[in-house]
Amino acid sequence: MKTRSLLLPFVAVMASTLLACTTSRRTPVQTPSSYTLDMALIKNAPSDRYVDLDYGIRLTVKDARSDIRILTKYDASAITLPTVHVRPELVSFVSESTRRYMRTMGFKFDADVSSDYMMTLSIKEYNVGYLSGIGWSATVQLNVEVHDRNRTLVYPNVVAVGRSNIGGGAGDVAGGAAKALNTAYATALEDIDWDRIAYFLKRSSHPEQEKNKQVRGDGNTALEHLTIHWDVNSRPQGADISWRIISSTPEVKNQNYRYLNTSPYESTETFDIKGLTFNNAGNVQVEIKCEKSGYYTQSKRFNCTSVLEEKEISAFFRLVPEE
Repeated sequence: MKTRSLLLPFVAVMASTLLACTTSRRTPVQTPSSYTLDMALIKNAPSDRYVDLDYGIRLTVKDARSDIRILTKYDASAITLPTVHVRPELVSFVSESTRRYMRTMGFKFDADVSSDYMMTLSIKEYNVGYLSGIGWSATVQLNVEVHDRNRTLVYPNVVAVGRSNIGGGAGDVAGGAAKALNTAYATALEDIDWDRIAYFLKRSSHPEQEKNKQVRGDGNTALEHLTIHWDVNSRPQGADISWRIISSTPEVKNQNYRYLNTSPYESTETFDIKGLTFNNAGNVQVEIKCEKSGYYTQSKRFNCTSVLEEKEISAFFRLVPEE
């Protein structure tokens, strides 16, 4: 009886220990299944690089991702993939941070609705993954387009890419993953050809410095601000002078004769021919016609490339009487 009473406490202790071990084996270690990553612009843009731009720009950011997951790979778990969100919301963050980045460089936003260019930034990829032995790898892809006020594409759809690899453990989702994404995003912004975009927002003083910029009547090309000296005379004077455009390029349309004045005519005017560029000027001619009652009509042609180089249209007509 005494032996039995001594065994009871021992059995109770063993049962308690066994139960504790069993409970411990059955209860898995709980790990977070959802994370929120803080997004930040971690690199400063070059200051005041484009402070002398003539035109403003308007920015639109779109979410064009085919896979909206932030975390796409995570081999630390063969069963579950943690859910990852970003803070602030992605489109809001990219829009606000890109504006700040561009303002630092000197771009002017929403300056004039009649002349502002339009930039569209489409987020094609924005994700991070974890691979054992490598760490956190992030990729950011931004598609960039710029249109002028007439919705004509001036900067084609170009992809800017940023990548980043950050070492760290699988449990450092909020730290390592966020750092990798922020670094990749900053690299993608640096990959955008800002010089090329600024080129369209700046009017050069010389047409040869913007050889492919077309005249559209908006006053944003050097050609439209280039002054040409006209000097047209005849003998006898008092003849009617007209001019027209003859073009062999589809970018510039042929024009009918337009009355200019009577001879002698001298003036300094801007050269506003729709569709004209410095490069296609060789395929465009200005024809001057001189006519007076009792005299044969005469005309002379001037190649636009020569006109742009010489900044002058000078013609003299010695009229011949009709027989």
